[in-house]
Amino acid sequence: MTKIAILGAGSWGTALAIVLSRSRKPHEISLWVRNAGLAESIRRDRENKAYLPGLKLPESVRVHSQMETALSGTQIILGAMPSAHARAVYGSALPHAAGTTFVSATKGLEPGTHLRMSEAIAQILSPRFAPRIAVISGPSFAAEAARGEPTAVVLASRDAALATELQEEFAGPNFRLYTNDDVLGVELAGAMKNVMAIAAGACQGLGLGSNALAALITRGLSEMARLAIAFGARAETLSGLAGLGDLVLTCTGALSRNRFVGIELGKGRTLREILANMRMVAEGVYTTEPLLALASEHQIEMPITEQVDAILHAGKSPKDAIRDIMERPLKRE
Repeated sequence: MTKIAILGAGSWGTALAIVLSRSRKPHEISLWVRNAGLAESIRRDRENKAYLPGLKLPESVRVHSQMETALSGTQIILGAMPSAHARAVYGSALPHAAGTTFVSATKGLEPGTHLRMSEAIAQILSPRFAPRIAVISGPSFAAEAARGEPTAVVLASRDAALATELQEEFAGPNFRLYTNDDVLGVELAGAMKNVMAIAAGACQGLGLGSNALAALITRGLSEMARLAIAFGARAETLSGLAGLGDLVLTCTGALSRNRFVGIELGKGRTLREILANMRMVAEGVYTTEPLLALASEHQIEMPITEQVDAILHAGKSPKDAIRDIMERPLKRE
């Protein structure tokens, strides 16, 4: 029986523990919780009331706050922590991780380094782990997946055999995985769609209609593809689950944290006010700067990302941002 350790007990990490407990293949699943008090609460109530309330954790899922205990005998480590915490968490896992496969479920870029999660993991854990790294991404709200609602995602690795192995390990009755070897495209799409979701939310917060949202999603996908393809991604990845699929979900779904941030900004609230009342992380808030830095390397135009960055970090009003996008020079599609 394969032992899987999930690092991070936010909504997605907790949901993955529930989802994988239903996989066709039997697993021994451990959930590592950074906060000892929260770990005790989850063990006692079999519910993560802080991040995924109302959904019970199976008795078979073991909950730990000690990294060494959580990783004892583990074959697969699945990281579901915010990108800002990834380096510290994976660094703590390193002494207990020999011979382990690493799967990142984080949709973001590392602040400061601008690294994708697979790149950060390889750097942290040393080159010997690089061939055994994969990422999981796609349109997957945590609560819906945990409730057993049909969900389809992408499992990407440069090692095709590893991708197939993990696909078979994780697949369940209502959790379908497609393999892909375009790790770069899958990860960049997962990071960029969060920024577009903030823009989509701002449109709603301003009271704009369906025309604006449709234009935003379409031009947002074009912007995502420009950057990803410039770095070597395949165009079809951006039109798949990790790209278009996750973009549509995050820009339109009521459970989207990034969309919520955009809605509140559109209504006139400040970013400081919004984040002060959010328990969970909206990765898009921290992704605009790394994306613009990457875009500058290849002189890629990212007008939507630029405007979202100005709203988030320079105090620009969403109304002015929309105006500036609409007044850009006319061009071919």
